[in-house]
Amino acid sequence: MRSLALTMALLLVGGGTAAVAQTTDKEAAGARVAKNIIYIQGDGLGLGQRDLIRLATKGRYGELELNKLPVAGLVRTTSADPDEIVTDSAASATALATGHKTNNGVVGMDRHGRPVETIMERAKRAGKSTGLVTTATVTAASPASFAAHVPSRDLQSEIAIQYIEKLRPDVMLGGGEDWWYPKGNPGHYPDKPGEESSSPYGNLVERAQRKGYTYVRDATELQNTRANRLLGLFSNEDMIDYGPDGVGKYAPRVPLKQMTRKALDVLSKNPRGFFLFLEEEGIDGLSHENNAHGVIDAGRALDETVAEVMRFVAANPDTLVIINGDHETGGLSIENHDTDETDPKQDGPFAIPGSKLKFTVDWTTHGHTGSDTPLTAVGPGSERLGRVLDNTEVYHAMRAAARI
Repeated sequence: MRSLALTMALLLVGGGTAAVAQTTDKEAAGARVAKNIIYIQGDGLGLGQRDLIRLATKGRYGELELNKLPVAGLVRTTSADPDEIVTDSAASATALATGHKTNNGVVGMDRHGRPVETIMERAKRAGKSTGLVTTATVTAASPASFAAHVPSRDLQSEIAIQYIEKLRPDVMLGGGEDWWYPKGNPGHYPDKPGEESSSPYGNLVERAQRKGYTYVRDATELQNTRANRLLGLFSNEDMIDYGPDGVGKYAPRVPLKQMTRKALDVLSKNPRGFFLFLEEEGIDGLSHENNAHGVIDAGRALDETVAEVMRFVAANPDTLVIINGDHETGGLSIENHDTDETDPKQDGPFAIPGSKLKFTVDWTTHGHTGSDTPLTAVGPGSERLGRVLDNTEVYHAMRAAARI
């Protein structure tokens, strides 16, 4: 199999147009329809992060599950923000979810502040089930951009209300309990300094329960429930403990793989199919901290989740799977380990399994970068993604694949 890096190089050289023929109208008419769409986001997942995770977990010549998908593309991430060339998660996810560019910080709206329909809303209108699963807060910028419309990503309680009153996803699993409970009511997880319950709209968990949601608070309750409409909040804020190397760690109370398995069990009951948004947030948050050890752990969890998804796909080949990063974080690059070199921006050294070699990680920033992100895909309609494309085109590819 051609390596992901080589594929990316060919895409860059050829611009994607010479090497990959565009699907004709006749071909599209006879193409398989995607009954299900699973969009998997490694937040902050650039090519450097993929290489770091691969080298540290699979070895010099090993391969990640997320790199084994047969279609590879390269996604440009810039937003419409008049003041910044580098996107944030809200603008990027909105472009991916709606096909519209917008300004940084804006969720589910175009650059003029008008709500725009998301691919998840289209799926719901087509009779499909829908789900949001993340290790961030379930009302964070990326999942919210697929299911809500607000002028600022900070309005997480407003996003929660829109979830339960408007789109009503069948499954919502992640962190962010503080946005669902009012001040003075800590909920299941005790308040911490800087992480206090803050819903200005009262108890939104109870509100969701009145709308028919079953609420679960930990891994055991999630495993045991047989509910078909499910809300699970497993931390005050994001499910990861952020911090630099030696302080921050990747240790969510409920693994992404378990949340994914439950979501697939619930959503796949619908004979019309489903749309599922999956996100590993730790790659972004720990890259912001320049914590390569944490990124490796988050990446390992993401790859295990992809393996779980691919087991589902093996039995349900009418499923389109897309794995993508909304942007790159940290300016991560891989370097040879030099014992004579000391650089405070370097992280490591890291051993390569099956080898005596070691490598270090170099960081250029604690913020996002404007680098393109690698995309891999499989399933009906995935051939539309095997080229250099704008992030808005991912939306159009999903819509065309499911014909919604």
